[in-house]
Amino acid sequence: MNIYWYGQSFFKIEGDKSVLVIDPFDNSFGLKLPRLSADVVTVSHDHSDHNNVDSIKGIGDDDPFVITSPGEYEVKGIFIQGMAAFHDDKEGSEQGENIIYRYDIDGISLAHLGDLGHSLTDHQLEKLEGVDILFIPVGGGSTIDAKKATEVISQLEPRIVIPMHYSLPGLKTKTKLDDLNAFCKEIGVCPKEKINKYKITKKDLPQDNLQIIVLEP
Repeated sequence: MNIYWYGQSFFKIEGDKSVLVIDPFDNSFGLKLPRLSADVVTVSHDHSDHNNVDSIKGIGDDDPFVITSPGEYEVKGIFIQGMAAFHDDKEGSEQGENIIYRYDIDGISLAHLGDLGHSLTDHQLEKLEGVDILFIPVGGGSTIDAKKATEVISQLEPRIVIPMHYSLPGLKTKTKLDDLNAFCKEIGVCPKEKINKYKITKKDLPQDNLQIIVLEP
């Protein structure tokens, strides 16, 4: 499995049999918009830095299968479970709803929290139990900050954490985001090296200590 990050919450995951794209942004945020093709696209909420599905082409003659609502799906070898959450800690009254996705690909379980705005509920924790890789927002602003992200990581206890949705050079957002350093200070285990592609197989998953992976767009 290969994992790529393009900034904000935008990822591409290449599995053995299929390609998944998560939360593609549009070209108004100052970051480079890649030309991608995918079998499946998921969207956590209907904001323009997460919902630009029209920019993603299908593979071959088929359009990508687009998921924008909670539920259970199985598409080209990817099992996907979307669960309702909120964009704020006031049950969505300020920022609206958000979808957390769990993906099972190539024997690895991944969770993408979208723009989560609160601690995980018991129901969400039950659905996310045993997640190997966690994509989590850490920059604050319209989602959880470094301190709350660290609490959520403690709730879930994944094997690998990939931080997302934080300040980057050139990124233009309505609300100010903290940079990655705030999260690294809070979690205490960030690596010095940043990589532009993370390759992982089930047998390579860490067994004991939490591993933080920092990707470059």
